Amino acid sequence: MSDATANQKLLGKLFSVLEDDILPKTRAGVKGGNKLFGAAILRKSDHSLVIAETNNETENPLWHGEVHCLKRFYEIPADQRPATSELIFLSTHEPCSMCLSAITWAGFDNFYYFFSYEDSRDAFAIPHDLKIMGEVFTLKDGEYNKSNAFWDSHSMMAMVGELPEGNQSAFRERARAISDEYDRLSDLYQDGKSGNDIPLN
Repeated sequence: MSDATANQKLLGKLFSVLEDDILPKTRAGVKGGNKLFGAAILRKSDHSLVIAETNNETENPLWHGEVHCLKRFYEIPADQRPATSELIFLSTHEPCSMCLSAITWAGFDNFYYFFSYEDSRDAFAIPHDLKIMGEVFTLKDGEYNKSNAFWDSHSMMAMVGELPEGNQSAFRERARAISDEYDRLSDLYQDGKSGNDIPLN
């Protein structure tokens, strides 16, 4: 199987997990006052889903989508839980500094994301990722090392752009539909966030 074919197959599964597994949980989470970030864990071997979760900051401000997903992952009995070296980590949005660290400490050697930091700031009015990166870590524009001794990060939309041109349109159409749904969820969150006590809302 060529790299392009393998990437297209993986992208197809990542898009499906976003659409069918993360988004339903996120719709419910946003109704409960949580942010719209979610995550999932898949097997490398066959791309089957292990677990999908969403943000649960109304319970604990540390339960970002990625960290809440990891919490739930480690609640799987040890004898049934795959090793992180055998897994793919998917995040709806480029992970914040806390979530980057959590993914690293959990032993994942990869993660994939759909929306960028700039999307979180500009499209969803949640600028905290970039602000913390700049203020705490002096990283201009959130420019962490995207390929390092621990993991490689992958933008799903950059991967779409690397496919043969004729294979991009279906993914771009799905991406627009996903973005439209997250725009709707963002409006719901922004309209309701004044009533919650999340420190960085």
